[in-house]
Amino acid sequence: MLATTDRSQGRPETFSCHNGNKATLPFSHAEYDRRLAMLRAIMSKHDIPAVLLTSMHNIAYYSGFLYCSFGRPYGCVVTADKCTTVSANIDGGQPWRRSHGENVIFTDWQRNNYWRAIVDLAGGARRIGYEADHMTVANQRALADALGAPEMFDIAPDTMSARMIKSDEELSLIRSGAAVADIGGAAIRDAIKVGTREIDVAMAGRDAMELAIAERHPESEMRDTWVWFQSGLNTDGAHNPVTMRQLEVGDILSLNTFPMISGYYTALERTLFLGEPDADSLRIWKANVAAHELGLSLIKPGATCSGICDEINRFFVDEDLLQYRSFGYGHSFGILSHYYGREAGLELREDIHTVLEPGMVVSMEPMLWIPEGQPGAGGYREHDILIVGEERAENITGFPYGPEHNIIAS
Repeated sequence: MLATTDRSQGRPETFSCHNGNKATLPFSHAEYDRRLAMLRAIMSKHDIPAVLLTSMHNIAYYSGFLYCSFGRPYGCVVTADKCTTVSANIDGGQPWRRSHGENVIFTDWQRNNYWRAIVDLAGGARRIGYEADHMTVANQRALADALGAPEMFDIAPDTMSARMIKSDEELSLIRSGAAVADIGGAAIRDAIKVGTREIDVAMAGRDAMELAIAERHPESEMRDTWVWFQSGLNTDGAHNPVTMRQLEVGDILSLNTFPMISGYYTALERTLFLGEPDADSLRIWKANVAAHELGLSLIKPGATCSGICDEINRFFVDEDLLQYRSFGYGHSFGILSHYYGREAGLELREDIHTVLEPGMVVSMEPMLWIPEGQPGAGGYREHDILIVGEERAENITGFPYGPEHNIIAS
């Protein structure tokens, strides 16, 4: 155990403690070394001797450690020859066990011990990389004060671009996640019955996925897998939480499964009906399915995010439904979650012009929202995950979509 001590109190400000043995991480040491080599190439390009990563997604991407903040700061300092996570004493030795590299623990004995750890690791760097899209203004000031006002460079855009292209190891994990999402979807479909609550259906899907993750990834930490199962009026928002509403005959349903494996997010989203939908609902549902299939056909290397969006928009204009579109048509996959991370440069929106390349992973997920009181009211959404290859895209979602498969007998 190595410690830096506050002499006035006789207590450690920071220390290292290798408690137990290193855990099996989601990826090989060679994979983490590859990522760090890419980051160090970015650092060399911009003449940055040290980088302070603070976001959950970047710290996990480069070190394997996915932190739980609970109001405390966390970090990962990368230099030319070291990668060191910085964690709070409340987490004990778990951050070291889950880190590819070293770990320093800061204590709560006095304020700013976190920044003292950063200063020690940054080695007097006069130019430092940081994540401007994550670090608060208050923490930017604290960093400047601690390091004596170094020149600060926003590393976030470069790290985001680096994360967009997935390695073979990442693609293997994402495929596994998509298969687990399908398992959750099947459990949800089996649980749908008149009078059942949304929460009961959601728990069936979550339990099935957690069991599948435990079987397929026995070395992983279990956290954050969830289901949003919405019915009736509650389908109007893609991220509406689960309620205790009981299912009724004629309900439009939205099935959404989200297995999380070591910080890697995958998803399955489907529209269903409990009993036969009326003619207006069926027309809108079929139109959204057609838009989904059009979008699937457009995802390929060389296509642009904005170009895909434009084509689907034209289809909805022809159907007089564009005014009911809820959000963009898809986004990147990898290390992200509903409360951290997102590769914003790889979203299928009008203002994103990124060109799709082999190794990218994107969703196709058109959604139409018809407000209550109008014919066909409700939220309609289908969602598949695609891996962009050298010549075409591979759809790794297996759960069926559309009226032929997802009308549940009442």
